[in-house]
Amino acid sequence: MYRVTSFALTLILSLVFLLVSPAFAARDTNSFDGNIFPIYAGNGSLVPPQSTIESSLNNKRTSVIVFYLDDDANSKQFAPVVSGLKLLWTSSIDIIPLTTDELSRGMTDDITNPAYYWHGKIPQLVVLDGEGNILLDEEGQIPIEKINSAISLASGLEAPDFNISIKSFNEYNSDASKDGYTDPR
Repeated sequence: MYRVTSFALTLILSLVFLLVSPAFAARDTNSFDGNIFPIYAGNGSLVPPQSTIESSLNNKRTSVIVFYLDDDANSKQFAPVVSGLKLLWTSSIDIIPLTTDELSRGMTDDITNPAYYWHGKIPQLVVLDGEGNILLDEEGQIPIEKINSAISLASGLEAPDFNISIKSFNEYNSDASKDGYTDPR
């Protein structure tokens, strides 16, 4: 009886291990792999956002709103740029990454509601100055230099005088680093 039970258990475990497929994450597919910022940008501190649109406007701070989806290849490819913004501007601005899963594209006049800014495409990035004026509102892969110019205009701070390098060190992860970094903001 012991041998039959042992054999049956071994057979069942063997089948389970043979039938379970390995986990895959791929930056260039529309598959859900988990939150994109820790996986593809090496920066899990971006989510959940540390601020809201409402609190940024109340505190007259520059806001960078990023609309994305965790299962979108374009959002995965844009994640290192968002991480680079956090690295460049540190606590000088509020970066507000928001998934669009729970947003509806219904019309709203409430400027504190993310749906007010979202066009229905991802990734989308919106830069607001402290008064709530939109200085940049674009979709797709936006060059970091263009984003930095809008942030500089919105915040009144000089754009960083160093470059950011976004290096992919494997198929899944990228790392944003400052070239010529000398002083945090």
